[in-house]
Parts: sequence; structure tokens; C-alpha cells
Amino acid sequence: MEEKRIFAWKGRVLLLAMMGMVIMAAGQVFAEPPPKTEDPCIVCHLKATPGLAADWQASLHSQEGIGCSECHGDKHQTSKDSNLARLPDEHVCAECHQEQFDQFAKGKHNLGWSSLNALPITHMEPDILMEGGKGCGGCHNMGIKSEAQKKDQLAKGYRYQNNSCDECHTRHSFSKKEAQDPRACEQCHMGYDHPQWEMWSSSKHGTRYFVKQGGNLPQKAPAPTCQLCHLPNGTHENRTAWGFLGVRLPLPEDKQWAADRVTILKALGVLDPETGKPTPRLEAVKTLDLARLTEEAWKTEREAMVKRCTACHAEQYARRQLEMADEMMKHADRLMAQGIETVAGLYKDGTIKKPDHYAFAYPDFLYFKQTGGSYIDQVLFRMYMKYRMRAYQGLFHVNPDYAYWYGWAAMTKSLGEIKELAQAMRATHKPAK
Repeated sequence: MEEKRIFAWKGRVLLLAMMGMVIMAAGQVFAEPPPKTEDPCIVCHLKATPGLAADWQASLHSQEGIGCSECHGDKHQTSKDSNLARLPDEHVCAECHQEQFDQFAKGKHNLGWSSLNALPITHMEPDILMEGGKGCGGCHNMGIKSEAQKKDQLAKGYRYQNNSCDECHTRHSFSKKEAQDPRACEQCHMGYDHPQWEMWSSSKHGTRYFVKQGGNLPQKAPAPTCQLCHLPNGTHENRTAWGFLGVRLPLPEDKQWAADRVTILKALGVLDPETGKPTPRLEAVKTLDLARLTEEAWKTEREAMVKRCTACHAEQYARRQLEMADEMMKHADRLMAQGIETVAGLYKDGTIKKPDHYAFAYPDFLYFKQTGGSYIDQVLFRMYMKYRMRAYQGLFHVNPDYAYWYGWAAMTKSLGEIKELAQAMRATHKPAK
């Protein structure tokens, strides 16, 4: 009996040992493969830039055997010649992703860099905030640059502003899932003049997205994201019916609204405030696709959006909601025109002296807060760029609080402040002798 117990005990020990070996082997099979270190670039960059190397190791590029030299060339070999590494632009990405490149080239994102440099304010602000990419240029860097533009950037010391693709698919993982996450849009589409992230994330659409992420909605439950509405089916071409400036042509049949929109176009410098005729800025608006300039172009974008809405909603309901946002634009433009006309009157009677850099003695929104006129111009610009944007974008993004309190109500308050300031300025103004 004693021998049998000893034999059984030894058998159990042997069995446990064998099971342990099997578990260890299985662990080796199912564990993540060790990082590829045969590539000398990775061997070096695991020490020099471990975060970048780790991103590449986790990427589809790595899995497909696309290494550093495919994008960066092979001239950079040591830590002393890092400047020889090619920083790839969109054309390098296009070698494998031609369809996405072609789509991007036709969309609004491709015009970010050009629109930034077309604005007169850009050339008055500190360069590091614009072309350096830490202010407006941080987002408006997007856009396929010409060779001359890239050379100019390099000469100024801006070596890392060559590619638009990594704005959404950040390097070096270049993750498709990252670009499909609405948080990829948050970096740019937020804040002072276009808080789309804040509007969406606190709307019913955004609420459902976050609730679904938390596991409290079925996986098949609709939860619209930025990409679902603005970049459907993975397209890289994006455009909106009203455009960023919230103006369009032809003018509406409603005479008051048409007059109000003309006033806004004058403040944008697109129309001559004295003659009402187009200025050279209209050509820039056309080139940069900043507004829909025909009824057909506007309807094309509107019908495309209606189609996206009907993935969840009845068409009649979707159209009515969009029409309500159009109506909000009409009311916002009425307030805006009153503010512009009040300040324009101060220029006309000489209470405000025309700045030397202005083309006309008239408010000019494209100089932003660098008005050169007076504080009342800044209040007017804030009314336009901050509050008017919220008033109509709040409706399009289904956010009641932004549409009313941060939009319409703030516009109303601004108009009251402008009228009060205008009265005080006239009362204290001393005509030049």
C-alpha cells in the first residue's frame, strides 16, 4: 500500500509538472510577439524615441512589413545626420493610399493652410502662433502644400509641417480606428469660434455615443459621430452646406434677410461697403471654397446631409430640423446686421478713424481682434465669430444650450453693449480740428 501511495504521489507531481510546461508553452504562443529588433532603425529608436518606435510596432504598417525607410528614406543612418531623414508629405502616403489622397484633395480640410494664409490677420500675428503651428497653424496646417510653400516653411525652421494625414491618423501608429473616433476631431473643432466638439458631445447624439461606450446601449444602437455625418463611409472629402462663414449665394427672396446678409458680406470685405460691388476677396472665397455660391452647390450638400440623417430619422423630420437651423441663421443675421450698421455709422461720422491697413472706413472681420479701430470693433467681432457661430451651429448640432445661452442670448447682449458703447463714444468724441 505504501508503495502505491508513493507511486500515485509521484504521478501527480509529474502530471502537474507537465501541465505547467504546457501552460508556459501556451503563454509563449498567445503572448504578444517580441518587438522587431532586426531593423537597425528600430533598434536605435527604441532608445532614442521609444514612444515613436512603440507606435510603429503597434501599427498595421509594422504588421505589413512597411518599415522606416519606405516613408523616411535611407539617407539617415546615425544620430548625427537625423536631418537627412525625409519627412513624408501626403504624396508619399498616396503611393499606397491614392483613393484617400484624391478624396482629401477635393475636400475642405485640404484648404486649411491656404485659407489661413489668405487671411490678413495671419500676417499681423506672431509667426509662431500661425505658421509655427502653436496657434491657428496648429490646425490650419492641414492642406497639400506646394514645393515653394514647403521650402518657405523649412527656411523658417518649421520642419514638421509637411503632412496632413497625421492630423487625424497620428504618427507613427496611423490608426484607422483613431481617425474614426470623434475625439480625433476634438483637437481642432472646439473652442472660441467653432465649438463643434462641445456642442456634439453634450447633445443627444454625443450622449448616446458615450452611453453606448459605457455598455449601457446595445452595440447596434445608433450613436452618430462626427465622422458618420461629415465623413460617411470613410470618405476623406468633407464639405458643409453653409460653410464656415455661414453665408452663401444667391441672396434669399426675403428682402430683410437679403439686406442683412449683404451687410455681413461687407463686413467680411467681400463686398465694397460703398458700392456694394464684389472686391478681390470674393475670388479668394471662391478659390478656397469658403461658401456655397450657387443654389445647386448648396442643395447638393443639403441633400447629402438629409440622406445621412435618414439613416436614423424620417426624412420629413430631418428636413424640418435643418430648416429650423436655417431659420435661426436668418434671426442671427438680423442681430448681426444691426451691430455692424451701428459700428459702421461711427466710421462714417468720423467717431472712429479708419485704420491705415483697412481698405474701407467700415468694420472688417478678417482682422479679428486686431481691428486697429477701437474696442467696439472687438465686441462686434466677438458677436460675429463667437456668438453667431454658436447660435446657428448649436441648432445644426442639436444643442439647445449652445443655440440659446451661448449663442442667441449672447448676441442680444452684445448688441446692447455695442449700442451703449456707440452712444458713449459719440458723446465723448472730439472732432479733429
